[in-house]
Amino acid sequence: MVPNSLDDFGNCAQPLNDWLWVFPPNRLCYGNRAWWIGCSPQPVLIDCPPITQETISLLKTLSVDREALVVLTSREAHGRVLDLHNELGWPVLVQEQEEYLLPGISKLSSFSEEHVTKSGLRLLWTPGPTPGSCVLYAPAPLNVLFCGRLLIPLKLNHLVGVRTKRTFHWTRQKKSLKKLRQWLPRDQRPALASGAWRGPSDGGKLDDWEGWQEPYVLHP
Repeated sequence: MVPNSLDDFGNCAQPLNDWLWVFPPNRLCYGNRAWWIGCSPQPVLIDCPPITQETISLLKTLSVDREALVVLTSREAHGRVLDLHNELGWPVLVQEQEEYLLPGISKLSSFSEEHVTKSGLRLLWTPGPTPGSCVLYAPAPLNVLFCGRLLIPLKLNHLVGVRTKRTFHWTRQKKSLKKLRQWLPRDQRPALASGAWRGPSDGGKLDDWEGWQEPYVLHP
């Protein structure tokens, strides 16, 4: 369940810098947080934020008449993405295991193992939390890893892979965490942007690379 204290986060998206915004937790997605990357030539919206007129207006402003790409990192981050698609007409990208969940989206595409967007952002299939979970890495100079729900923040700068009652496959999730470390550039230590909500004090902060800890079991 999503705690009532989600209200403490506020109802407005927040800028972290000139190119990165974080949206309020989405109650339809277990409190999942969406992120906006203002990269060129194609900006990217990671996961579906709560759909309000304020959100739609902000996305139109941030995109500056460009067609952004919506990337969904797992089936638990879809929210009302069809409504978002109908409002803005932006294409949606998912890992192929979860493409069947979005039959009403006309501009829908999928990838298998890896994908690179028009702006050079890299995606990797990391099954475990759900069958089609994926992560997105924004290379330097941005150097941020958007890890969906593969890594859960327990507190600031302390993230782990967590087994919950909704976890699709815990063994595969642990393998995905190992694969992810090998996939990332060895000379980079990206900041971490989780899709999971940390709690009432969460202002959408990025976590340090050093905060990535070993996975553990929350619900056996």
